[in-house]
Amino acid sequence: MKPTRRRACSVDDNTWFLANNAGSRIASIMAADGCSSSLGLPCVFSPKSRQYLASFAQDGRLRIWNTDSKILHQEYVPSAHLSATCTCIAWGPCRIAKEGPLRKKRKSEAGRVEEQADLLALGTAVGTIIIYSAVKGALHCTLDGGHSGGVNCVQWHPVDGLLYSGSDDPYIVEWDLQTSKTRCKWKADRASVTSLCVSPDGKLLLSAGQTIKMWDLKTKEVYRKFTGHSTAVTTLRFATTRPPDSNGLYFLSAAAHDRLISVWQVQEDGNDKNSVVSFTLTDDPQHIDLLTSNSKEEAVRLAVVCKDGQLHLFEHFLNGPCKKPLSPSCTVQMSGLEDIPVPVPLLAAALTADTRSLLLAYGSYLQPVMERVDVNTAERHVCLTRDVHTTLTLAMENTVSKVKTPVVNAKSKALVPGLPGHRAPVKAALGSEKRKKATDAKEMSIEERLGEIDLSLEKGGVKGTPSLQTDNFAVLLVQGLESKDANILNNVFQTRKDILIKKTVSRLPIPAVLPLVEEITKRMQGHPYTAVLMVRWLKAVLMQHTSYLSSLPDLVSQLGVLYHMIESRVKMFHKLTKLHGKLYLLMTQVTTGDSGNTIKDVDHKAKLVYEEESSDEDKASGDEGLPDEDSDNWEDETMEEETEEGMRTESKANGDSDMEPGNESEEE
Repeated sequence: MKPTRRRACSVDDNTWFLANNAGSRIASIMAADGCSSSLGLPCVFSPKSRQYLASFAQDGRLRIWNTDSKILHQEYVPSAHLSATCTCIAWGPCRIAKEGPLRKKRKSEAGRVEEQADLLALGTAVGTIIIYSAVKGALHCTLDGGHSGGVNCVQWHPVDGLLYSGSDDPYIVEWDLQTSKTRCKWKADRASVTSLCVSPDGKLLLSAGQTIKMWDLKTKEVYRKFTGHSTAVTTLRFATTRPPDSNGLYFLSAAAHDRLISVWQVQEDGNDKNSVVSFTLTDDPQHIDLLTSNSKEEAVRLAVVCKDGQLHLFEHFLNGPCKKPLSPSCTVQMSGLEDIPVPVPLLAAALTADTRSLLLAYGSYLQPVMERVDVNTAERHVCLTRDVHTTLTLAMENTVSKVKTPVVNAKSKALVPGLPGHRAPVKAALGSEKRKKATDAKEMSIEERLGEIDLSLEKGGVKGTPSLQTDNFAVLLVQGLESKDANILNNVFQTRKDILIKKTVSRLPIPAVLPLVEEITKRMQGHPYTAVLMVRWLKAVLMQHTSYLSSLPDLVSQLGVLYHMIESRVKMFHKLTKLHGKLYLLMTQVTTGDSGNTIKDVDHKAKLVYEEESSDEDKASGDEGLPDEDSDNWEDETMEEETEEGMRTESKANGDSDMEPGNESEEE
């Protein structure tokens, strides 16, 4: 498949058209809704031979692809691939790996021992590091206990079996893979460590958050400090292999949201705080590969894959500062073969010894396409057209062809286990099976089948245990939510038993929780009687499924309407309570005033009359016959009263009216 070069013109922000015109320029604008990779997922080629490509996709699985055969070589699923997602990946140095018991080699084979890429270091978001062996196809070891935050970068030592890691905590950890424990740990910065790089000779270590520091690995002390970038540094790479005291040691750095790659020189006098060279890009750098320079006469070759899916190639002789930013010597883009070509994003690129040859990975992280292409770097812009869909189908066929499917006879029957619960199939009676065998040529209608089911239930069925469990409230609720049937939902929501509501909500499947919350929110906005019933269901949902609701990323937008409605009603309840109290006091005063003013009419009729049986004549005769005992006393009392009145008048005339009552009584 030979690369074809065409001219690209942008009609609008979302459309491209290409015209045949060799050796012309290609616009660097990509479609906003195209296949550009906005996710910075780890994707890296193996060192030296570039035989393998290790990548992580959105499903959290490690996939190792063979670049020669272009098929999936290995796949590894970490135990916590969903919670502890992979944040960074790095191939270890090539080594002689042992694949179990080795046979005794001949003398002619003894000298032909090849080193191959074996170990992969995978940093996770929970602070652990997974070491995977590509040769064994299994987990090598797990490094934990070194970091309290997510791992941002891992870097291998080129000679010793050591690994360096940086995380959200401001520490750098040196790991010993023989013991799987920390060998050294020191504080590198005030903030998190986002990038690391070990020098080719293994004596220096670069670390960066926003500022860049160079460490002496023997003493673990700072050797140099550099200004760095305004944002977090994402990539650090040594560009030369010269000693630091020769003014010939260079390294480059790239940062997030920064379209410049800066090159720094380690000077002998220490005056090296600012960058000496910068390379311009079209977007944030996503994947960087370079071939180091071993002498001043050898140029540094750099391949940068940007976030917009374009590849930029640079070639520069590092010999002192350069004032102007350097533009790429060649830009490579890919597109499909459609009538309106859609750009195909590049995922990674690897340089080879041949200046014209490149190893590209493009397409999707789930199924990347690897290809070795020859690019004429003399042209500033190159566009490669590929039929990605055809290539993907061929790769999938090659991958799936290894799976062997058994040959099944046409007359054989496959036995499928029944589903439990309300979806369990109804078992037919033995009588119906015999009838079917007797009348194989005649097919039964649906009405006859239903009649057979009813007869089987009446004859051999157990009462009270129907085969279809349709009376389950959870099943009815799920059916009502899926079909949005108001009758089913009304029958379910009318229950007032808290225990039944709690059990129903606890048996709901997870995908039905959010539709239930939306239905409850909708019904709470209606009649107050319905809102009283819905509050019980809402309480059960929050008690049973709080953990699931809190894991939703758009929880605020989902529960915002419900929250504002409850808050507004709570505020209104306080005002209504005050109004109720005032009205109650007013009504009690009105009722008490009305009761005091109204006087009931007095009934003058006697409710009870008692009459004696004796006559008046008997009374008169009886009184006259009896002696009058009080007649004498009455006369004496009248005489005493007259004498007292006479004495009082005399005392008033003599002026003795102020006498004490005691003396007055004594005189009397």
